[in-house]
Amino acid sequence: MPLHRLSEVLRNHVSDLEEKGTAKGAESVVTKAIPPAGERGPRFLLEGEGEKEFLRMNSNSYLGMSLRPEVMKAEEEGTAWYGAGPGAVRFISGTYDVHTELEGALATFHGREEAMIFSSAYATIMGTISPLVTKETALISDALNHNCIINAVRLSRPKEKVVYPHLDMAALEKSLVEFKGKVNRALVITDGIFSMRGDHAPMDEIMALAKKHDDDYPENVVVVMDDSHGVGSFGETGRGTEEYTSAPQIDVLVGTLGKAFGVNGGYVTSNAALIRFLRESAPFYIYSNPITPGEAKASLASLHLLDSPRGRELLGHLRSLTQRFEDGLGRLNMETIPGEHPVVPLMVRDTAKTNALVEHLYANGVLATGLAYPVVPRGDEEIRFQINADHTEKDVDRVLEILGSF
Repeated sequence: MPLHRLSEVLRNHVSDLEEKGTAKGAESVVTKAIPPAGERGPRFLLEGEGEKEFLRMNSNSYLGMSLRPEVMKAEEEGTAWYGAGPGAVRFISGTYDVHTELEGALATFHGREEAMIFSSAYATIMGTISPLVTKETALISDALNHNCIINAVRLSRPKEKVVYPHLDMAALEKSLVEFKGKVNRALVITDGIFSMRGDHAPMDEIMALAKKHDDDYPENVVVVMDDSHGVGSFGETGRGTEEYTSAPQIDVLVGTLGKAFGVNGGYVTSNAALIRFLRESAPFYIYSNPITPGEAKASLASLHLLDSPRGRELLGHLRSLTQRFEDGLGRLNMETIPGEHPVVPLMVRDTAKTNALVEHLYANGVLATGLAYPVVPRGDEEIRFQINADHTEKDVDRVLEILGSF
């Protein structure tokens, strides 16, 4: 059947995105990863760029786990032992002992009763929030939450819903007071680390507000935190925003295996009753294949490395490099949002300059992500830099040198 009329509509839609500047555009295709060596961190070759090597400053692999020999070896051994893929969704025949071992290790790492893994962190949020929402639920969400939370909220059908201004605790409490007596359950949903800015939610304050108003809701005030950018890169031992803010245990904690752990997949951890409920009600878990056994084995290797003295060293090195980069931006009189998280936004505040600076970095072998109008409001244009533990001081200094030459 011809699709010529539909195709024309779709082409026009993409053309409109391109004209507005909101199209994602062509993707860079990595053709080879060159492991770190000596005083130089990893480099990457890109399709169409020949042998030109690029320093990647836009990677979520905060601890450099994806290129660590012990992690790669674990994935190879897992694949050799179990095969390349799980072969089915988990309730049919796709659950392997390494999946349950990983879930147990994640629960122990976070001090929870149970954990369950999904195919991705995005799927975890989509599969966790919607089943927890009933027709007698209020959803309360931070304005700068990730797209996965936004779409999970849209997918859900709560009785009440509000999006409060970013990090505005007074507005959050106002909503908790407003919905008292109107619903049975309140879900407060927030990112731990907000990925575009590197700032964090005050989880100690949020949990205090939840406790203060909990008795007003027959089915509790439940706090859900997506700390995909926090776990493995934030806090003294890498346990994320909960640890950094000295918060009580978050009711429902979502993390990822695809950022600091350097592999693939997502997970949620909570008490046993909630996790058992999700295994029976989360469609993104029930009807999707799990991560491969090799990926699960590699994730276990990353987790064990993180939760070791070597892991503490990597976290310390990551904090040191982040501070070095922020200090260097200060010497260049460039604006950033300071903090300990390795997402370091360079606030350019001009669309044309942001685009030109990203091109300048690329021409000099540095990959960085620019966020310009209309993707962000006028005046909030930025370049999001992400420090990784397999970067070196010379790598950081080189990027600063390139920025200074613009």
